[in-house]
Amino acid sequence: MTPNVVVVGCVSDDPFAIDVAHFLGQQWEISDLVSYKQFANSEFCPRFISDEQDLIHSGDSLAGRTVVIISTCCGEHTRNSRAMRTFLLTRAAKDNGAARVVLVEPDLFYSAQDRGPRPEHGEVSFGREARDYKKFDGQPFSSRLYADLLATSGVDEVVTVHNHSISVQRLFDRQFGGRFFNLSPASLYAHYLTQNEILRPHPGSEGLLVCAPDKGATPFVREVFEEVRSRTGRLLIGAEPDLLIMSKERSGERSVAIETSPDSPCTLADVKHRDVVVVDDMVRTGSTIVKCCRLLKEAGANRVIFVVTHFYSSDEVKENLSDRSIDEIITTNTLPTILNRDMQGRLRRKMLVLKIEKWIANVLHQEYLGGPAPLHRPPYTVDISSKNPRWRDVRGGGLG
Repeated sequence: MTPNVVVVGCVSDDPFAIDVAHFLGQQWEISDLVSYKQFANSEFCPRFISDEQDLIHSGDSLAGRTVVIISTCCGEHTRNSRAMRTFLLTRAAKDNGAARVVLVEPDLFYSAQDRGPRPEHGEVSFGREARDYKKFDGQPFSSRLYADLLATSGVDEVVTVHNHSISVQRLFDRQFGGRFFNLSPASLYAHYLTQNEILRPHPGSEGLLVCAPDKGATPFVREVFEEVRSRTGRLLIGAEPDLLIMSKERSGERSVAIETSPDSPCTLADVKHRDVVVVDDMVRTGSTIVKCCRLLKEAGANRVIFVVTHFYSSDEVKENLSDRSIDEIITTNTLPTILNRDMQGRLRRKMLVLKIEKWIANVLHQEYLGGPAPLHRPPYTVDISSKNPRWRDVRGGGLG
């Protein structure tokens, strides 16, 4: 790895940042690059470590370099704390000569607060009504503030994963002059699904059906569907997959009615004896997904596999997703706490995590080191509990 690219984290012991740095070939430990100092009054002051004997080049230790800051929400620090650390770490890099700073934040902070109480507060794909404006009355337009603060601190580019908000995407793209990269994990999911026995023909199954749980998820689910169809065609795995699009009507915070969308190529009648992969960007409560999966099971689905990028583990999520309608769960570690078996709870019996540090390293290598091809194949590592029946396949090298 060229010394012109330096990878650090918001904390010295962030395993996600450490792994990305390792897969990029960085020889130095993050703790040898930055001192994460906190004063007695609790204020944070990072320092990029330099030659203490060099009294001539103060403020130039990062001259001409690209500093990549990895920020994931895990450990003792809150999102607010990590955001402030990012601002100060970025400022330290720029004040010491860094040519550019790249923030890699797989689950972009404040994305849920993607609009405010006024018409100019956010760009959405639907017509905002009085009720929607009132929902944000009295609140700040937080995603815009976050983008402004990142830019003010010196961040030049932002890399995230599967951000669901059109408003945030447009806002960040403008703020960073087109240097906002919203990475799609569609190819990762298709690779895992088609390279392993999940999609292999087996007794009782009549092929695969990819399902969008609502219209908002449809664009990404179509992307996954096309990737899966392309790969199954090349691998000659059974019949071609089909696509099912559901729609939901929310009548309360946790009250949702779900039915087949008029735009769906398939209907619930096509579900019988099929393996169904339900794909979404995030899960916060799991209640809507469970309703969708129950409908699929009632329609005769053979197996229902829930694939989700951002997994917010909570007691409510674990309780809801333990429902028998969901046979397996595949997620990523954009929120690294999901790797903790205690955070998985009883879900560890049907949960499999695709660790994406190799994928992030591949992207950074191609973008900043000029690599013509990915360094790591497959671009993920499978993490799974021994309580999961698929654990034996992983242990035997059958996965990934």
